[in-house]
Amino acid sequence: MDSRRVTISMALIALICFFLPWVQLSCGAAENRLSGVDLARGGHGGLWLIPVLMLAALFFGIVQVWKDRGEVSALIGFMAGLVSAYLMNRERVRAEDTSGLVAVSLTGWFWLGLGSTIALAIVSAFRFLKRPRES
Repeated sequence: MDSRRVTISMALIALICFFLPWVQLSCGAAENRLSGVDLARGGHGGLWLIPVLMLAALFFGIVQVWKDRGEVSALIGFMAGLVSAYLMNRERVRAEDTSGLVAVSLTGWFWLGLGSTIALAIVSAFRFLKRPRES
């Protein structure tokens, strides 16, 4: 298993999931879905960090093919995964902290994105800790 490919894949999945529906609101027959973009536009401006960090992780993961500095890519991937997972978990808590009048549920795309950010942080941490030691 190539951890660099896994890192790139997890960052790409999280980036794509940011644009897919995260939250489903329903009240009677009316139903609405909100993506990460919709939530970021609606006053949760910190969520704009998620696509920026995922693009940075993708860029440094792809550029890493030409350079021999894997620890920079691993550190950026770790920080991007950690911050994105924190921001997504904060949205999960907000979604679950609603009244019973409007039914709010998280979609599978949200959970896929959250899982990929957590996996990105874990794989990048292992890449950073497993880098070759210079004597």
